[in-house]
Amino acid sequence: MNAMVEALAFFLGFLAWLMVGIALPNRYWKVSSVDGNVITTSTIYENLWMSCATDSTGVHNCRDFPSLLALNGYIQASRALMIAAIVFGTFGLVATLAGMKCSKIGGENYVLKGRIAAIGGVFFVLQGICTMIAISWYAANITQQFFDQFYPGTKYEIGEGLYIGWSSGTLAICGGSCLMFACKLNNPNEKIPYPYQPSSRGQVLPTVAMSQSVPSNYGRNAYV
Repeated sequence: MNAMVEALAFFLGFLAWLMVGIALPNRYWKVSSVDGNVITTSTIYENLWMSCATDSTGVHNCRDFPSLLALNGYIQASRALMIAAIVFGTFGLVATLAGMKCSKIGGENYVLKGRIAAIGGVFFVLQGICTMIAISWYAANITQQFFDQFYPGTKYEIGEGLYIGWSSGTLAICGGSCLMFACKLNNPNEKIPYPYQPSSRGQVLPTVAMSQSVPSNYGRNAYV
């Protein structure tokens, strides 16, 4: 049962890692809103790296953000969190693959392998948390500007890249939680057997108790 849970958790973690890699370069993190516009001649869409525009003829023009330090603070933080999420996910995949019971990597020390797999689950959870913070922070700024009646700039709506990021964070947290839960389950192979020795009456007594209860054949003053 533990092996099946570990395999499911590894699949969810791998899928989350793949989706966060797709969400990071996706161009449609926010798309210009057409609310209140009768005629729309162009559409503007942005992500963490560039701003693009397309006109009615379908021509796309994109430009990279010229300076990192000139960007808003939430964009810089979202970049760092998304990159950290990919790094955590990579560590999680490696640790989980090495700690799974069905894997031959690391030998057959299941106690050590279970701890390594639990560490992989922690990395997956960290990946999901970083992704959720970055995506939610970016989306909060979009909605704040959209509902601000005095905002003079272009108003945007949430793009498909954010939905991919939310899905990735959810899968990563679920996969990491399942992996940590599977590693905490009791494993009979990890139990240390207590030494027992049969007594003269047919009862099973511990070795320590036998040494105290069975009298010696020689007294204190016995001569050899």
